[in-house]
Amino acid sequence: MRMASATKPRSRSLLRAYQAAMCEYVKKPREAGLERAYELGRRALEQGAAMVDVAGIYHHALVAVLQRTKEPLECVRKTRVAGNFFVESLSPFEMTYRGHHEAQAALRQLNEGMEAEAKRIAHALHDEAGQLLTNVHFALERLADVLPPCSQPLIEDVRFRLAEMEGQLRRLSHELRPPMLDLLGLVPALQFLAQGVTQRSGIEVVVQGSTPERLSPLVETALYRSVQEALTNVTKHAKASNVTVQVQRQKSEKDAMVVCSVKDDGVGFEIQPLSGEQPRHGLGLLGIRERIKAVAGSLELKSAPGLGTELCIQVPLNT
Repeated sequence: MRMASATKPRSRSLLRAYQAAMCEYVKKPREAGLERAYELGRRALEQGAAMVDVAGIYHHALVAVLQRTKEPLECVRKTRVAGNFFVESLSPFEMTYRGHHEAQAALRQLNEGMEAEAKRIAHALHDEAGQLLTNVHFALERLADVLPPCSQPLIEDVRFRLAEMEGQLRRLSHELRPPMLDLLGLVPALQFLAQGVTQRSGIEVVVQGSTPERLSPLVETALYRSVQEALTNVTKHAKASNVTVQVQRQKSEKDAMVVCSVKDDGVGFEIQPLSGEQPRHGLGLLGIRERIKAVAGSLELKSAPGLGTELCIQVPLNT
């Protein structure tokens, strides 16, 4: 097995160090040798090597070790001992992989907790605040009975404002945790969200596409919140007139995924790495990225000054 990376200076240095350490360990299989294997594995990881690269380095080193051995039984012994060295050198990769999955699980649990809290607040807004407003309506009716007729216009004005407040509370309740998302699924919930954004901002938001069947609650919630954040960014920064949200399920021989995009016809911007240099867009996009990462998805952003912006999200459905 030959590796392209082995020709690079840092890779050649790592190969020489790995080969020397493994030769020494094969001669004297001690704990210190395994510690050296772990350190070399961590060094390879820090240099951006993959597990297959370490396997290639191990192969080169093993060939060098066995070339000096003539007895078959000794070859077997050296291969077995060298295998222990190789496994230990892969430990940093295993720990990183496990850490990545544990971080994903923690992020998913955090999002679930946030959604549960949003649902609780949404119910409180809808039920408790709604009940308080109903009581205010009753009190206003009693007050209208004892006030002089000239006060009726003022009473009507208060009723109108209460009705407006009820509408706002209902909207906030639904956007915090839309019952439609739980009952009907992603696309109807996005259509309701789009309608609200259009009414408040004047931007025409159209939702297209469908999913033949319901997605998992985790995926639906992650996509809904991501589109919600993307539309918030559009209303704040894009100066757009139209936004198109597309949802479609794609299937290949190997896997299936849901693709969701948000495209506007606004001013666009120069794409840079998500950092503190882009306070207008960075925080919202980072939030979307973290939500999508929790469901093993990916995010791509396309934009240029004067050409609008498109956010494309892909989430595998077999995870």
